[in-house]
Amino acid sequence: MSEPQDREPRESEGTTQRLPVLEKSQAGTGPDQSAPSAAHGPPPALDGEGGRAGRFWSTRRIPAGIGALLLLALAGLFLYDIVSVRADRPGMSWRRELARQLAERPLDDTWVLVGAGVAAALGLWLLVLAATPGLRHVLPMRRTHADVRAGLDRDAAATALRDRAMEVAGVQSARVRVRRRRADVRALSHFRELDDVRTDLDAVLADAVRGLGLSRPPSLSVRVRRPGRKG
Repeated sequence: MSEPQDREPRESEGTTQRLPVLEKSQAGTGPDQSAPSAAHGPPPALDGEGGRAGRFWSTRRIPAGIGALLLLALAGLFLYDIVSVRADRPGMSWRRELARQLAERPLDDTWVLVGAGVAAALGLWLLVLAATPGLRHVLPMRRTHADVRAGLDRDAAATALRDRAMEVAGVQSARVRVRRRRADVRALSHFRELDDVRTDLDAVLADAVRGLGLSRPPSLSVRVRRPGRKG
């Protein structure tokens, strides 16, 4: 007995069915709808023009620790001497000798000048440490988020540039030194014309420097020469 003709044909097992797509205007209202559009928008504005970022400041724990220990030891000695004098005991001999020497020696004495020079040098060193950022081996990268800062070590940047330089045809070996403002590349070419190799290196390394994402990309200094003769 045949089935009725008006019945829909059965779909074979495993057939993929297209699901209805909801338009934005038809989407139901939910918790996400009440959130401001900025929460799902583009990332925050760049920090400064072009995402430029300043250098990283070093915490300088070692100089700060040494200075703190020296001041603590000196303060402890003087405090001990004051307590000893207050207790009707003689003060330390080195302090009495130092006070006598300072009272008797003239200001143009050699040892007075040496001591003043050492104290001035130490003070200048501490001022330089306090006024300079340090961490010269870390290159700041462009900031794409206001609350995220990233840095790239100079050795890592030099390794990346050297690997890209070795991809150029004709380059036998390459040495790269990355500084804050400049990247020095020294390459040896064992075939091809040196001008052609230098042109390719300039193009490849310029693209590699842009790919590092540094806040202040260093300028390139590329030199290509033939390897020296053996023996």
